[in-house]
Amino acid sequence: MGDPRVLCLGEVLFDCLADQRGRGFDEVESWTPLPGGAPANVACGLVKLGTSAGFMGTIGCDTQGNELLNFLETEGVNTQGVQRHDTAPTRQVYVLRSETGDRDFAGFGEYATTEFADTYLNALQIPTSLFIPSEFLVLGTLGLAYPHSRDAIGRALLLAEQYNLKVLLDINWRKPFWEHPFWANEEDIKPPILGLSKKVDFVKLSKEEALWLFGTTDSGAIAYHLGSVEGVFVTDGENGCSYCLSEHEGTFPGFPVEVVDTTGAGDAFVAGFIHQLCQQGMKCLQTPERVKQVVEYASAVGALTTTKLGAIASLPRADEVEAFLRTHKRQE
Repeated sequence: MGDPRVLCLGEVLFDCLADQRGRGFDEVESWTPLPGGAPANVACGLVKLGTSAGFMGTIGCDTQGNELLNFLETEGVNTQGVQRHDTAPTRQVYVLRSETGDRDFAGFGEYATTEFADTYLNALQIPTSLFIPSEFLVLGTLGLAYPHSRDAIGRALLLAEQYNLKVLLDINWRKPFWEHPFWANEEDIKPPILGLSKKVDFVKLSKEEALWLFGTTDSGAIAYHLGSVEGVFVTDGENGCSYCLSEHEGTFPGFPVEVVDTTGAGDAFVAGFIHQLCQQGMKCLQTPERVKQVVEYASAVGALTTTKLGAIASLPRADEVEAFLRTHKRQE
């Protein structure tokens, strides 16, 4: 696999997608389990695009964990940072789908959110050696909900600072992951997320997350509020995104595609963005024209991901993205 240029820290799991669209949890007749988890999606997306990536997270010593580990290795993701937990199960998430392909998390079945292996990510077992050759660290906020994984995020940030990695945070707030007594008040969740947001270089939020945390979807205003970040994205599904990168602000309306499943679209967008930074270097953020090209590429990766079922399975290769961009003119 070689040394990863990008490290992705967090959860890998099975998304159990409802086979029947437009139904409630009790009405679904069957489910299809597909590998997922935002950081794992990003790692696989990067590898498919041609940028080496490693995944760091904890899975159970169970059949599901074995399958996910084998899957990541088959995809070409570096798994030196994968930990195993002896007793906690590998996480499975049940995902409902609307008639238009939008998804809604429906919980974790028989387990409480605190019982899964990913909550036990051990800070002391994070390999320092992975950070030495790497250039970027990608992480989300779900690990903040649990003591062990929260400590692991803190250690990863220290290592990223020590070895000069740029850090991208995808807020990726999912209420079911925080549904345990310590976080009974939703307002208590905001401070740790906002605190983490101020320690990174790039922040990606959905429209709903931006309104929840900042009361605005203006990416420039959010960047100003955070102070030290180099870039902010606010994504809004088929409506595209707004961005503020190195003080270059703008919007991109996205690409019209026939949506099958929106799972993983945001993760694909992140993979596309980081891939462009790896390919072109930070200099690609120096002019508004080049910034728009980077956003266009990331948007194309996200759009293509919605045209197939599942998160990782639908992530496109670089040649597919390039072919898509050749046939879709940029929308101004």
